[in-house]
Amino acid sequence: MILAAGRGTRMRPLTDLRPKPLVELVGRPLIDHVLERVFEAGVSQVVVNTHYLSEQLEHHLRDRTGLTLSPESELQETGGGVRDALRHFGQDAFLVVNSDAVWLEGAEPALTRIMAQWSDSKMDALLLLYPVKEVHAYHGAGDYDMSPDGRAQRCRPGEQTPFLFTGMQVLHPRLFTHVPDKPFSLNVLYDAAENAGRLYATVHDGKWFHVGTPDELRYAERELHARSGEIRYR
Repeated sequence: MILAAGRGTRMRPLTDLRPKPLVELVGRPLIDHVLERVFEAGVSQVVVNTHYLSEQLEHHLRDRTGLTLSPESELQETGGGVRDALRHFGQDAFLVVNSDAVWLEGAEPALTRIMAQWSDSKMDALLLLYPVKEVHAYHGAGDYDMSPDGRAQRCRPGEQTPFLFTGMQVLHPRLFTHVPDKPFSLNVLYDAAENAGRLYATVHDGKWFHVGTPDELRYAERELHARSGEIRYR
C-alpha cells in the first residue's frame, strides 16, 4: 500500500493546488519514484489511498496497471487508511510505504531487504529506520531505538533516540483486529506491537531523505542531482 491521502500542509505552498504525491522531484512526481521502487521489488498489486485533491491523483494514475485506488471521503489518517484497504490484502503481511519516501539504495534494495527480513512468527510490524545523525538539518529527538535482537522501542518524552522512521514498513493484518472505526494513526498499532514484543526494525543502509518541507525537498533535489548528473525539477 502507498499512503497518499494526506494534505501535505508542511509542504505548502507547493501543495496549495496539488496533492503532495504529485509534487515533483527531479522532474517526476514523488509517487512515481515510489511506484517504480515498489514494482522493482516484485510487488504486482498496489493500493493507493486518496483524499486531498484526489481527482488530480486519480487522473495521474488512471492508466497504471496493477493499481487499486482506495478513496477516502473523510481523511482517515494513516491507520484508518490502511484499515479501510485491508480487504485487498488477504491474510498475509504486506508492505506499506509513504508516497513521499525518497531514498537511495544500499547494498540491497530497501524494500527487498525488509520483505526478506520479515518473520511471521515473531513480528506484527517491521519498520525501516535511518540514523538521525545522517538526516540533513534534523534537530529532533528521533523516533526509535533498537535492542540487539532487533526489537524497536519508541522514543519516550525527554529521551533522545538514534533513529528516524523512514515511512517504509511491513505490517500484518492481525494488527488491525481491534482498531477503531474512525480515523487513527498507525502509531497506535506500533505501540501495541511494541507492548507485545512484536515490533521490530532494521536500519536502511543507503541514503534516505526527509522531504516534509520545500527546503527539505530542495536539499533532496540537490543531492539526487549531484548523483545523477541531471536536474529537471523547478
